[in-house]
This record gives sequence, C-alpha cells and structure tokens, in this order.
Amino acid sequence: MTDEHRHPLRRANVDRAKAQDAPDTPQTRAPAYRLAFTDDDFMCRDELRPVRLQLELLKPELLLDAHGIQSTIVLFGGARIPEPAEKHTARTKTLADLSRFYDETRTFARLMTEKSRESGGTENVIVTGGGPGVMEAGNRGALDAGGHSIGLNIVLPFEQAPNEYVTPELCFNFHYFAIRKMHFLMRARAICVFPGGFGTMDELFEALTLIQTGRMNRVPFLLFGREFWEKIINWDALADAGTISAEDLDLFRFVESADEAMEVIENWETAPAREHVPGREEVEDHG
Repeated sequence: MTDEHRHPLRRANVDRAKAQDAPDTPQTRAPAYRLAFTDDDFMCRDELRPVRLQLELLKPELLLDAHGIQSTIVLFGGARIPEPAEKHTARTKTLADLSRFYDETRTFARLMTEKSRESGGTENVIVTGGGPGVMEAGNRGALDAGGHSIGLNIVLPFEQAPNEYVTPELCFNFHYFAIRKMHFLMRARAICVFPGGFGTMDELFEALTLIQTGRMNRVPFLLFGREFWEKIINWDALADAGTISAEDLDLFRFVESADEAMEVIENWETAPAREHVPGREEVEDHG
C-alpha cells in the first residue's frame, strides 16, 4: 500500500493540486470540471445544506479532540459590556454599571483555568462566543492564567472579528447558530451566564430548557447578577402562573462574584438528567 493510500487527506491534497494544474482549456475552466469538495459555488447550494451542517459539527469536534479537550466551562454574556477602564464609552449608565461583570468574568476564567491547568488543562476549559465584552473577558482571564480557551464565533451581517485573547488553534467560525449551540453544550461541565441581551437570553433559555426537559444532564448553572436578572425576568411569576414548575427555579443559582461562583461549582450536588418534567404529569393525567 502506498503512502498516499494510507493518508486520505494527503491523497485529496495531491488530487486537488493536480486538478489545479490541469491544462487551461474550455473544458477545465467549466464549473462542472471542478472537484466537488473544492467548488465553493457547489458547496453553497441549498441542496448541500445537510453536508454543510455536518461539516460544521465535525470540524470543531475533530480539532477539539486533537487538542485533548475533555470538558468545558461555558460563559455566556453581553458583547456590549465594556471593561471598567472603558465604561465611559458605554451607551447607557446601566451598561457602564455592568462593567464590573467584565472583571468578574475575567477573574472567574482565570481562577477556573488555574484549576484546570493543575490537572493538565484538558478539563473545564473556558469557552465563549469569541466576541467582545463578557466573551473577551472570559478568554482574557484564561490567558492571564497561562492557559488556553475556546472561541465559537458566528458570521454576522456586521463585521465581527474574534477577540485577541482566544487561543488561535481553538478559534472557530460558524454559519449555523444551531450547530454552534451544540458545541457550546456538548462538553459543558458548568454554564455561567452574565448580563446580556437577546443572544445571551437565547442561549440561557435554550440550555435551561434542555436541562428542564431531561435532554441534558444537570450541571452547575449560574446567573451572575441577581439584581439584573430579577429585573429583566420575573422568575417567580412564571412559577406562579404554572408555565414552569417551582422546582424549575432550583435548576440555577444566582451569584455575584467569581469567588462565589467557584465555591458554588465546587459544592454543586451532581444529579442525573431528569426522567420527567415536574408539573407535566398532572396535565397528562387529566388530558
């Protein structure tokens, strides 16, 4: 067996090079002649969406495995929250006041990464959305500790570059929000949510729903800033209305600081995924 046959990637690269070096003729210039996996126009057809979804799931998975990443600590939070030194640039006073969570995020990520490095740096690796604000603070804190961190960026209509603190080898870019969300949660050992907007709340409620419905194991689920979250969301009203169960309010905890978060995670009582949703049995029994 030849070396090229033992290494399919090398074989594909050789074939790609040969195709690019083909004689310049009307036939070789035709789109039909392009190798399918090098034809951007073909790969972007609507009919190829299932293939693109598979590739977006597979590429980060292979690279994370190659780097030995076993588990992650997920940080969600607002892109518009500035670091305290820049809070004078905030659009509102509330955003300026929330800048303290930039420092709490950075400190938490540093503490968690220091602990991760004690066991080889493959467990409890910080992962963020790779952008500015709280996300930047998370990647920055990991770098402060001399560790690596993951950034899961998303293509948006407006320009957004990865923040400079993401480990380059672990900086990914996504087209599909759904696949990006899967990668956030597939290795999650804890979920920490800082103040934010629509995107943060989307990620918050999707993760909570997966845990609530037993589709995901229970993990430490921390909301930083009780005052912010209780002002934005009337949690008790949801339980009083019966649209969620009172037990669902135990799926998460409020914390105010990085030190408190570390303590809560350390002492969190592990529990398996739910086998039933509290409050749903009565509806089904009387249905």
